[in-house]
Amino acid sequence: MVDLQSQYYKIKSEVDNAVLNVMDSAAFINGPEVKFFQNELEQYLNIKHVIPCANGTDALQIALMALDLKEGDEIITADFTFAATVEVIHLLKLKAVLVDVDYDTFTINPEKIKAAITDKTKAIIPVHLFGQCANMEEILKIAKQHHLFVVEDNAQAIGADFLFSDGVSKKSGTMGTLGTTSFFPSKNLGCYGDGGAVFTDDDALAHRLRGIANHGMYERYYHDEVGVNSRLDSIQATILRKKLPLLDSYNEARRKVADYYDEAFSANPNILTPKRAENSTHVFHQYTLRILNRKRDELQQFLAEKEIPAMIYYPVALRKQKAYFQESNDADFANTDKLLTQVISLPIHTELDEEQLKYITDVVLEFMRAML
Repeated sequence: MVDLQSQYYKIKSEVDNAVLNVMDSAAFINGPEVKFFQNELEQYLNIKHVIPCANGTDALQIALMALDLKEGDEIITADFTFAATVEVIHLLKLKAVLVDVDYDTFTINPEKIKAAITDKTKAIIPVHLFGQCANMEEILKIAKQHHLFVVEDNAQAIGADFLFSDGVSKKSGTMGTLGTTSFFPSKNLGCYGDGGAVFTDDDALAHRLRGIANHGMYERYYHDEVGVNSRLDSIQATILRKKLPLLDSYNEARRKVADYYDEAFSANPNILTPKRAENSTHVFHQYTLRILNRKRDELQQFLAEKEIPAMIYYPVALRKQKAYFQESNDADFANTDKLLTQVISLPIHTELDEEQLKYITDVVLEFMRAML
């Protein structure tokens, strides 16, 4: 699904030298490379504070811990996404209120958010799924009206831009109260291990986040609150410093792959290609088709036989997962439940060439013709 080896070879000398410099310095934890990366990412995102941490799940947890939420407080998020988003809600003894998504963009439906708000609702976590932003203009209006926090789960869309109706453009993850991201190796901006970060323009929240991520310390060995141990190490930071200047070109390469797929599949009535929202650019962390002929699973098997990886993100709704099960009216989740049976993601990364793309699309179309 992602050719990290070929991507590494293109920047091998720069990365190797940077890593060796960290080894020579022995500044493995909280070294200068972490601060340099933090500053450079702040500039890229045009945001005041980036707080690096150990991974994207920690980033979500630390963000919620900084908001002084109480046990039983409700957080609205999407039913169709990776489990980390609700995992941290449950770990903190908060209540996840799951709602349906938009069928075309896969992102949380603002109208469903409105319907789910109660007097216990304290926050919304929109997930910028597969590489484009949720409808942040509408979500921010709802949050302002009801005095709610907004925590953007930006693990899959770093580098995407959201365009507001007044012409203002902002980077994904920088519009809410807080934004979070992951630097897992397969992400658009990935390191060679684990890593994550929280973003905010709020000075007080930034101070709080840094303390929580460092055992609740604001002064060494003085623990003012319960925190966690969550740090981005210097080796991962120096790798990310080498990749950050390439992020926009990486995202553009993914868009070109998506363009090729779109064109190849445009005439097939049983394939729906990903919709690109009018108010968000798409960085295609995943390229996710919807297969309409009820043969999605057979297509995945056929692709595997042809040595083409294809993944189903996600096969089970969060509300029906054993760990997070909640009683629900399936009619309220019509889009999610439809997507669970239709979605399949094809390889998309910076190293795909036209020969590979032709092979992948030819195999998909061969299968679809056989099913007519």
